[in-house]
Amino acid sequence: MYIENINSPKDIKALDTEQLNILASEIRTGLMNRLSKRGGHVGPNLGFVEATIALHYVFDSPKDKFVFDVSHQCYTHKMLTGRKEAFFDDGQFGGISGYTNPGESEHDFFNVGHTSTSVSLACGLAKARDLKGESGNVIAIIGDGSLSGGEALEGIDFASELESNFIILVNDNDMSIAENHGGLYKNLKALRDSEGKCSCNLFRAMGLDYIYVSEGNDIAELIEAFRKVKDTDHPIAVHINTLKGKGYEPAEANKEDWHWHMPFDPATGKDTFRDGGENYGDMTCDFLMKKMKADKSVVTMVAAVPVCIGFTEDKRKEAGKQFIDVGIAEEHAVAMASGIARNGGKPVFATHSSFFQRTYDQISQDLCINSNPATLLVNTASVYGMHDITHLGIYDIPMMSNIPNLVYLAPASCEEYFAMLDWSIEQDSYPVAIRMPCNGVIHTDMPVDTDYSGINKYRITRQGRDTAIIALGDFYQIGEKLADLITEKTGTAPTLINPRYITGIDEEMLEQLKDGHSVVITLEDGILNGGFGEKIARFYGASDMKVYNYGLKKEFLDRYIVPEVLKANHLTPQQIYNDIF
Repeated sequence: MYIENINSPKDIKALDTEQLNILASEIRTGLMNRLSKRGGHVGPNLGFVEATIALHYVFDSPKDKFVFDVSHQCYTHKMLTGRKEAFFDDGQFGGISGYTNPGESEHDFFNVGHTSTSVSLACGLAKARDLKGESGNVIAIIGDGSLSGGEALEGIDFASELESNFIILVNDNDMSIAENHGGLYKNLKALRDSEGKCSCNLFRAMGLDYIYVSEGNDIAELIEAFRKVKDTDHPIAVHINTLKGKGYEPAEANKEDWHWHMPFDPATGKDTFRDGGENYGDMTCDFLMKKMKADKSVVTMVAAVPVCIGFTEDKRKEAGKQFIDVGIAEEHAVAMASGIARNGGKPVFATHSSFFQRTYDQISQDLCINSNPATLLVNTASVYGMHDITHLGIYDIPMMSNIPNLVYLAPASCEEYFAMLDWSIEQDSYPVAIRMPCNGVIHTDMPVDTDYSGINKYRITRQGRDTAIIALGDFYQIGEKLADLITEKTGTAPTLINPRYITGIDEEMLEQLKDGHSVVITLEDGILNGGFGEKIARFYGASDMKVYNYGLKKEFLDRYIVPEVLKANHLTPQQIYNDIF
């Protein structure tokens, strides 16, 4: 095997084309070993094997700097830069992250997991190089799906200003996570169909030089193209046409399902990790489909992640024009939702918590200042959500709950979630965000409200005395267990409260708690700084009430184990009891 002798990029430079193609096959074996057992980004990595080999064959990393957009296609790069054992040795899977990471290698320059950032980051590397009078190539690697992101277009628009070496490698496989959306993709298709010769050219319009490679999985063609642009003295776009999922038939045939995949049997493609139970994605999709069929003014919106709320290809087709995928353009989605609501529509926009971070200005300026009644579904907003450092969903409460006019809701059960969603769609007074539950589908036999227009009114679910537990959203169940433990240990049942509203406090209820209670405990599934509990503590600041805030400390976690994080933050019922009693 050639891969056994590859410990740095320089080790591939002595190989001929035939040997490089054998190396590509060996790399795919390593990719399949890791991805089938651990899960991950299957299609992006399989489709970019040859391009990565050719990049390292022609350029001289780390002097020549590669910046991978999203970096979900960087596994071949990792194999060629001294990290191959994390793909071939199952015991070393945990030694690398799923994205580029400067802590792992000098060949990685950024922790990157969000989209549309590579051109801007690479512009910065190139500018610093020029300011210091240094040499070397800077290559921004970006997929076609990422081009719809505003930052990508801002970066490409600026790139020509550099007037020095700068290479943008556009990996075009005619796919985002699902299908691409937007007018610029018509131009990419025209460029592919014309072998890069059509007169309408997005990249030339932005002031860039341009070359096209039709066979983006042909190592020899790629090497020839990269040699042409190496050491260029001006910005240039190299547009390559690749096959997403190349080398694995199920991934080639069903690119959307295999963009990211749970562990699977390589022989059959069948999942080996699936619980088969209820999930909020499918349930939300079914709920919204019913709403859309009953009311043509209801519209569901996503930003390139339709399956986060269960909208598979068949469901998207069934929904027709009442389903909108804006591509990777969350800012546009929020502003467009505001416009739809302003003109009498009922928009529901859903995406992941860490992606909502890109929309702060639009939520504040375009939506909430105008008080337009759009619904935002915030998915994976939880310690139970995604675990990579770039996709953490634990910062949304401080970010969103302090925007005026926004009603941010945290359901504590399945029934409460759908009641809140139904109310939000039908009401016409408030912009509303809802934290989708993330700790499993938990049902309740307690009645839930159907009207949430009584803003910031908490609900007492167990009446007790001495101690009050205010347990928000996904941490309500921790509150239940804590209440049981306090009752067992002290003989006195505490009061348990489901606050429901993240964006404000129930001053009347909090005032009433002063009678018969001396301790208030808050629990929240997010960071404490600027969060929900601090609002409660501030209310009681001048009183004798003792307030204990429990949540997560402000830090960047990476590939964490949930029980370990909960324990480190004293978020188990026994730890909380020991702290206070």
